[in-house]
Amino acid sequence: MTPHKLRKTRKMRGSRLHGWGQVGQHRKSGVKGHRKVGRHKHLWTYVIKYEPKYFGKKGFTSLKSLKGEINVINVGQLDELVEKLSMEKQLRKKGGKAFLDLEKLGYHKLLGTGKIIQAVTVKIPSCSETAARKIKETGGQILQKQKKTKTQPNEAQKN
Repeated sequence: MTPHKLRKTRKMRGSRLHGWGQVGQHRKSGVKGHRKVGRHKHLWTYVIKYEPKYFGKKGFTSLKSLKGEINVINVGQLDELVEKLSMEKQLRKKGGKAFLDLEKLGYHKLLGTGKIIQAVTVKIPSCSETAARKIKETGGQILQKQKKTKTQPNEAQKN
């Protein structure tokens, strides 16, 4: 390869055909994107047998599409959920309070819209501050997975 400054195309800037005579004299030559020829024609059986994923989409996948949807529930819906589970005889009680494992029911987050009347114990991966406050005001409790935090070593351990 020659450096850019020495290439014929650089020298011929301003000329229409870059020194290749009439139109079309320089066509059908050179590298065409390093493709594998015959894959759509006479090598089709090869593609089917050995490279079935040769054709198709490749490239960037956005993080939004990989991220699953978060299923949310509001505090105001908990009373209805307790009634529904008690009718179906699937409600568990712990310490005299209704126990709701919202993670098993398919919910990922508890939000604070609405009012709750009865005291419930709720197990959920995450919840808003208002939801936690409203449940604690009624005498309920929230069980959450604690996030692991890095602890700083003591001064005695450093020495």
